[in-house]
Amino acid sequence: MPDFGFQHNYKIFTVCMDDYQADVPVGTLYHPSLPQGEGFLSLSQLIFKIQQLLDSFPSSPSAAFSPSPPAVSPSDPPPEGKRATFLIRVLFQENASWQGSVLWLEGRREASFRSVLELVLLIHSALLDLNTLSKRGTSFRSLLQERDPNS
Repeated sequence: MPDFGFQHNYKIFTVCMDDYQADVPVGTLYHPSLPQGEGFLSLSQLIFKIQQLLDSFPSSPSAAFSPSPPAVSPSDPPPEGKRATFLIRVLFQENASWQGSVLWLEGRREASFRSVLELVLLIHSALLDLNTLSKRGTSFRSLLQERDPNS
């Protein structure tokens, strides 16, 4: 799991999307406390699994100094989804939602989100880009060059 310079690695989740048919994601959620990963068959399952993990972590400032969940060894290769891979960083949980950032690894794009709904829309947008690529027979590299000719 890459180090973002963020001290609470337990709030970073790797989401490996293996399928995305009819706007329903199927894949595996990885986290330091889930080194083998845990599968999900829908977006709501993914959100609930992340929320359960977040609920199990300390939330008070003094609890932040307690030991964090066991980390995955740095030598372990990061998992990859068959269709897409996202790293989700939850920085805050306010107003019954999450705030943070999501990094789409294959698309090499990162965006901040202010709510779970905005996170869902960002992931959906990335997967639509992916579907557009596969229909056009275009690679990620050529899409990136179209958007940034200097790369």
